[in-house]
Amino acid sequence: MSMKAIVVERPGDAEVMRYADVPTRQPEKDEVLVRTAAIGVNYLDVYHRSGTYPLAPGPFTPGMEAAGTVEIVGSSVSEFQPGDRVAYTGVLGSYTQLVVVPASKLVAVPANVSFEQAAAIMLQGMTAHYLANATFPLKHGDVAIVHAGAGGVGLLLTQLAKARGATVITTVSTQAKEQLSREAGADHVIRYTEDDFAAQARRITGGRGVDVVYDSVGKTTFEKSLDSLRPRGMMVLFGGSSGQVPPFDLKVLMLKGSLFLTRPNLANYIAERAELEQRAGDLFKALERGTLKLRIERTYPLSEASRAHADLEARKTTGKLLLIP
Repeated sequence: MSMKAIVVERPGDAEVMRYADVPTRQPEKDEVLVRTAAIGVNYLDVYHRSGTYPLAPGPFTPGMEAAGTVEIVGSSVSEFQPGDRVAYTGVLGSYTQLVVVPASKLVAVPANVSFEQAAAIMLQGMTAHYLANATFPLKHGDVAIVHAGAGGVGLLLTQLAKARGATVITTVSTQAKEQLSREAGADHVIRYTEDDFAAQARRITGGRGVDVVYDSVGKTTFEKSLDSLRPRGMMVLFGGSSGQVPPFDLKVLMLKGSLFLTRPNLANYIAERAELEQRAGDLFKALERGTLKLRIERTYPLSEASRAHADLEARKTTGKLLLIP
């Protein structure tokens, strides 16, 4: 049996992605075959496709996140059965009509959460969840900078940070993105194209500096992010949409106030089954209650994955992009 999927033969720009027929693999004993209903598009997919984060040599199907319906379960799988609604992240190969996923990576999707919502929340939502709750557990009175405040993670992280009582400063590039960030709850929005965000952060905090910077931009924001922090503040670098941060002299952390620096990864915050279920469960409950708002900006047919990547890399988008098989 064959299916449609996106195939990347070699790293390159968005045009290297090819929509093709590929064989369907049957699940092993601890795996599940899922019919995909919606696929999340993330900057991580761009890193894989471009070779910024190299994968093993040879053709591959990109994508790390999707939601759909269980088709077949392996012989040792007892927690899922055909017809169940499920979602996952952290498994390469989601840009496809049918995908084999380890049962340990799947979570059940509640009836009141759509496949589109589930596909949109898994990677970006759980990233925002661990950043606000674990990497630097925000508390009432903390002040945080969230870069790319109108992006998928930025909008969710702003809402989760506000729910924990923090003051949120976001950075954006345009007036339209400023409006979206304010609607998500940002207390202060800085247009980095017009203002020095480090100087503005110092002004907002009365010269003290912020407690934490959540930075997914990387190369172009890194140094000023450090300058924005209070003594013993934390720099959380969790992405690099502007490029990777070059080699860094750790002595600078001492000179700028005994700062903390971490480069976290979602996989380390959902490695245990209980933690995966807890993070996904918290997010699904918030969606059901209406206390967490998702912005799904655009959906594309799976065959137009190249256009989705091009739009994402050109920073033409806010919120979440989805592919529909």
